[in-house]
Amino acid sequence: MAAARVEYITPWWVYWLHNIPHLELSLTPTSSDFNPTDWSYRQSLLFWALVIAICAFLNLLFVTIYLICFCCCKKEEDTETKKTSSCCVTWTATVSGLLCCAAVGIGFYGNSETNDGIYQLTYSLDDANHTLAGVDALVSGTNYKMKESLDQHLLRLNEIFAAHGDYVQTLRFMQIMAKNVVAQLSSLPNWQGTSGKLSMIARQATVIEYYRWLSYLFLFILDLVICLATCLGLAKRCKCLLITMLGFGLMTLLLSWTSLALDMSSAVGTSDFCVAPDKFIMNMTQDQVSAEVIHYYLYCSQSLRNPFQQVLNVFQKSLTTMQIQVQGLLQFAVPLFPTAKKDLQGIQLLLNSSESNLHQLTALLDCRGLHKDYVEALIGICYDGVEGLLYLGLFSILAAFAFTAMVCAVPRAWKHLVARDRDYNDIDEEDPFNPQARRIAVHNPNRAQLRSFCSFSSSLGSQASLQPPAQTVSNAPVAEYMNQAALFGGNPRYENVPLIGRGSPPPTYSPSMRATYLSVNEEPSSIYGNEYPA
Repeated sequence: MAAARVEYITPWWVYWLHNIPHLELSLTPTSSDFNPTDWSYRQSLLFWALVIAICAFLNLLFVTIYLICFCCCKKEEDTETKKTSSCCVTWTATVSGLLCCAAVGIGFYGNSETNDGIYQLTYSLDDANHTLAGVDALVSGTNYKMKESLDQHLLRLNEIFAAHGDYVQTLRFMQIMAKNVVAQLSSLPNWQGTSGKLSMIARQATVIEYYRWLSYLFLFILDLVICLATCLGLAKRCKCLLITMLGFGLMTLLLSWTSLALDMSSAVGTSDFCVAPDKFIMNMTQDQVSAEVIHYYLYCSQSLRNPFQQVLNVFQKSLTTMQIQVQGLLQFAVPLFPTAKKDLQGIQLLLNSSESNLHQLTALLDCRGLHKDYVEALIGICYDGVEGLLYLGLFSILAAFAFTAMVCAVPRAWKHLVARDRDYNDIDEEDPFNPQARRIAVHNPNRAQLRSFCSFSSSLGSQASLQPPAQTVSNAPVAEYMNQAALFGGNPRYENVPLIGRGSPPPTYSPSMRATYLSVNEEPSSIYGNEYPA
């Protein structure tokens, strides 16, 4: 069973974390041995949490200074600078989004690894607790049989064999052997306190791990939602959504640094335990169990002597001797005292069940079962657990960088959106390609029609002031059209006027237009062949 001990080899990342300087809050070096009851050791773990808290403060200070400078600095930018800045915002948002997704993926893996390690630890603790509780149950059950049940049978047999001194002497010898068995079993360690501690540790670890796993799951979902909402706000140019995500981004940034501080302290403390777990366990249980027994279970080597072997041998010999005595009484005393057969058979059945308990007790007290649970617990917490904490720390760092870049990019995107709206407002509202004019036409049609009518009336007045002198209209429409084209061709205001038939919309009819048309064309019937409708 020596090979089972070799299965646990301290991984390199545990040594790396263990060799991190351990300093008190007064910057005084302290021992790196795992001792959670020592205040100086707890300060060394708190020291690294405070270091990360200082990093978080500097990060938030940088973001705050950046936002203040960005809001207070109002600098006019040319078109080329705006295009470069817009491209920078786009790439910053893209890179921060990809970095956030990568961080969440790493976090999911680390969270799963940590959960697997804690589950293996609690499973091994429950299995060891079951073994120790089984030992206590077998010992207490055997002692009860040897004290209460056996004494009842011996008392009745003493009354039956009262007239026969040899048989009474045999019964006394059996009673002495039973007391010897009880004394040997009582010398075994009382595992009730150790079993209770293991059960308490397993329950606390299960509860803490459940809430830890659930908290990180909510944090991953929150990071993804904020990242996607920010990208959606940039794509839809929604200023309200961007401001909301700016606040959530700052909150998530603070949560990322907090999780990094907790992961760092937990990883360093767990690594200190994983470097020398045997020493800590022996110091913790030295008041309850002897050092020889703890050493036997921790190292479980064939060269080590079983500390319970003498007790088990005495138990076995006593049972064998008692069974021989009962067989003799059944063979010689029952023919003389038939009423003693029932009690003798009851004693024989009790000894057989006690022998079965002996075999079970021998198997449970063997070091291989508990040592296997011990090694599996170490592998779970020191391999999967610490590795998962490192991945969770990497997630926190990447998420902090991603949300720092995202928080810095959101105000610049806001500025571009405000500048874009201002440019839209500066464009002539009569321009059909102005999105602002289109929005006015959609949301307020009466206002749009009023503006169209006013615009058309002002343009009609300007055209009437520039109207050329009236020409005599002949019956040749083509010649008249050519003459008018020659007159209007000399005026540059009419060079770019779209003609009918080029896809331009027809003008709106009004009485003033009819009067103008009749002043130019005196005989409309000669052109259209019928009277102009009134």
